[in-house]
Amino acid sequence: MSDDDIPLGNADDAVPRWYVIQCKGGESFRAAEHLGNQEYEVFHPVLQVQKKRRGKLEWVNEPLFPYYLFIRLDRLDSNWRPIRSTRGVLRLVTFGVDLPVPVSDALVETLRQHGSPDAADAANVYFRAGETVEITEGPFKDLQAVFSSHKGEERAIVLLNMLHKQQRLEMPVAQLRRRD
Repeated sequence: MSDDDIPLGNADDAVPRWYVIQCKGGESFRAAEHLGNQEYEVFHPVLQVQKKRRGKLEWVNEPLFPYYLFIRLDRLDSNWRPIRSTRGVLRLVTFGVDLPVPVSDALVETLRQHGSPDAADAANVYFRAGETVEITEGPFKDLQAVFSSHKGEERAIVLLNMLHKQQRLEMPVAQLRRRD
């Protein structure tokens, strides 16, 4: 069944609803941009995470749901046809009967409220208190320590066992690496 064959008929078909689009690998940002350019209402939940790049921690936006985004459509007035051929889009997500199933408005609203990139919280911090880390540079290179806390954006406090005692050290976050 194609997007053009979506059954019409009841009054709820005219009410815009949220649907899920599956995107091609790593192209959810591109798909969201191109759908937005076509004047579709799109919601692409992202969160800010810290990533280590070139030895520095940087805040980057990553999709909350890799490969997926939400689009608001109604079954009467929305043009569903261009969606499949939009760059970055793989398909509309369907269940069972090959019909797109709407997602609850409440779910999307909850994601909008709690998933804003401005709400950087402890879950988005690269290192967490109590986590074992390895020191990658300096006089303590290759030693293990316990991450204690951040001190500003680029420094950290770690606990290092030296002389049978835990010592607090302040060092650049860029000199730390997670232990696997």
